[in-house]
Amino acid sequence: MEVLREEAARAAAELEAAEVELDRRVIAHEELVEALAVSAEAAADVEEGEDGSEVAPFPAPVSAAAQGPVVPRRREGLAVSVLSLDNQQILKVLRDRPGAEPLRARKIAAVLGIDAAVAAKVEGVRSKAKRLAERGWLFQKASGAFSAGRWGAEGSAKVAK
Repeated sequence: MEVLREEAARAAAELEAAEVELDRRVIAHEELVEALAVSAEAAADVEEGEDGSEVAPFPAPVSAAAQGPVVPRRREGLAVSVLSLDNQQILKVLRDRPGAEPLRARKIAAVLGIDAAVAAKVEGVRSKAKRLAERGWLFQKASGAFSAGRWGAEGSAKVAK
């Protein structure tokens, strides 16, 4: 029995390490996909040059030190579809829930069906929500809770009470 318990504990530790590594790889994949999407969007935009000809601008270089997926700043006319699916799901949870109380990352993770008992998974949700808040897609309270607020048709933010 003792040997089996030790083996089970070792297997559980290896599983947790593998889950953390998988989370890192998923985030790296999201970063790559979003960076390529931003690059493709910038390449598709056409500007008029000094002589009146059309010139496609070069995309801004993405810093190697940039953390997390590229989340564009929220602005008028920018659709939610420019965000990764994970970020869209976080926004949906906060927008579609009854009541206006802000949610903490652990609760958002639970609503998304993510195991909220695994700290690394909750931290992934918290990181994404913070990035969305930094870019104007969400509001973050001093308590660390997040809220979608109310976005008017013109794109101005009104805090949900």
